[in-house]
Amino acid sequence: MSAIGAVSSCSCLRPGVRLLKAGMQKMNSFGLHTAARCAAKDYYEVLVLGGGAGGIAMSARMKRKVGAGNVAVVEPSKTHYYQPLWTLVGGGAKQLAASARPTGSVIPTGVEWIQSRVTALDPDKNCVWLENDTKVSYKYLIIALGISLHYEKIKGLPEGFQHPRIGSNYSVHTVEKTWKALQDFKEGNAIFTFPNTPVKCAGAPQKIMYLSDAYWRKTGKRSKANIMFNTALGVIFGVKKYADALLEVIKERNIAVNYKWNLVEVRADKQEAVFENLDKPGETKVYQYGMLHVTPPMGPPAVLIGSPVSDETGWVDVDKETLQHKKYPNVFGIGDCTNLPTSKTAAAVAAQSGVLDRTISLVMKNQLPAKKYDGYTSCPLVTGYNKVILAEFDYNAQPLETFPIDQSKERTTMYHMKADMMPFLYWNALLK
Repeated sequence: MSAIGAVSSCSCLRPGVRLLKAGMQKMNSFGLHTAARCAAKDYYEVLVLGGGAGGIAMSARMKRKVGAGNVAVVEPSKTHYYQPLWTLVGGGAKQLAASARPTGSVIPTGVEWIQSRVTALDPDKNCVWLENDTKVSYKYLIIALGISLHYEKIKGLPEGFQHPRIGSNYSVHTVEKTWKALQDFKEGNAIFTFPNTPVKCAGAPQKIMYLSDAYWRKTGKRSKANIMFNTALGVIFGVKKYADALLEVIKERNIAVNYKWNLVEVRADKQEAVFENLDKPGETKVYQYGMLHVTPPMGPPAVLIGSPVSDETGWVDVDKETLQHKKYPNVFGIGDCTNLPTSKTAAAVAAQSGVLDRTISLVMKNQLPAKKYDGYTSCPLVTGYNKVILAEFDYNAQPLETFPIDQSKERTTMYHMKADMMPFLYWNALLK
C-alpha cells in the first residue's frame, strides 16, 4: 500500500464548516423516511447503491436535482452508524448507542429506500440485480458500497473474539470488547495492529493505542504495560509533518513500533498473536498479549470483484478528479469502494460529495465535468482523552490545513471538535 494509503480520517473540517451552515438551514425541511421495501418500481432516474455516508449524502443532493420519487437507495441494513465515533467508544469516552440511528431516519423524505442487497451490476444494460432476482434499471448510477472487513483472513478469527483480552474498534460487534479488554488489562504486552491491506480510518489503530496509554496512566497500570504498534506499513503516517509529531508522542510515551509485521493468526485461548515479517515472507514471531486490538484486513465488497465497473483489484474505477466512471459516463463512485488514491473515510466523502454533485449536474446537461477533487481529507489523530493532532492533506500528501495554527500540535480544542462538533455535523449537515 502506498504511503498516502497509510493515512486516513474519520471526519472532515474544510467541507464540514460549509456543511454546518447549509445543514442548519435545511434541517427542518427533512422529515423521517421510515418506509422500507423491495423495489417499489423497476426504474429510477438516479439509483444509489449503499446507504452509508456517501450514499445518503448523494441521495439528498440528487433528490433536489431530479425530484421526489425519482431517486432510490439500495441498502439492506436497518441501522446507520457514525463509525468515526467508535474510536471513542472503544476507549470508553462515548456510548455505542450514540453512534447509531435507524436507517429510515437518515434517508431524505421522497427518496425510496429499497431494503435489499445488490447481487450484480450490469452497466451495459443500465440495470442492477437485487436479491430474489429483482431487476432495477436507472438513468444514472451512484456506487457507494463501502468496504468489507475480513477478520476471517486472520487464522483464529472471528471466533477468537469470544475470548477476553481482545477487541476491535472496526465492528459494531467487537468495539465494546475493546473497552472491556482495556479495563481488564493487568500486565504484559498490549498489542495494536495494522494489516497489509487498504483500510478505512487508518488512523484508528493508533488512536486507541494512545487512549489506552492515557487510561492506564490514569489507573496506575501503565508501568505494567509494554505497548507496541505492530504495523504492516513502513511508516507511522504518510504525511511527514504529522508523522514527525506522532513519533515524538510515541517516544515520549515509551511505545514500541515494529514496522512491516502483519498479524496472521490469533490463538485467543492462549492469548498469543502470530505476526509475519513482510520483509522475510514465511518468518513469523509469536507474542503473548495482555490485550490485543485487531485492525482487520479489508477489501472491496464481493459484488464488485470481477464486476464491469471495477478495476482489476475490485475497486470502482473512477476518474480521480471528477468521480465519473472511466468507461460508463452515467456511472459514478464515491467513498470507500472507489479506487481514488486517498483516504477511505467520511472525511473524503464530505469533500467528494460536492465535486460529484457538480459532476453529475454537468453530465445531466451533456456538458463535460469541470470541478476537480484534490484528494482533500482530514484526520483528527486522537492522542489522549482531551488531545488531538488535526491532520489535513491532499492527494500529494501535502498539508492542506483549515486553521491559521500549527495543526501538528496536540490541542484540546481539536479534541472537542472530533468528539462533539463532528458528530453533529455528520448527522445534521453531511447526510442532509
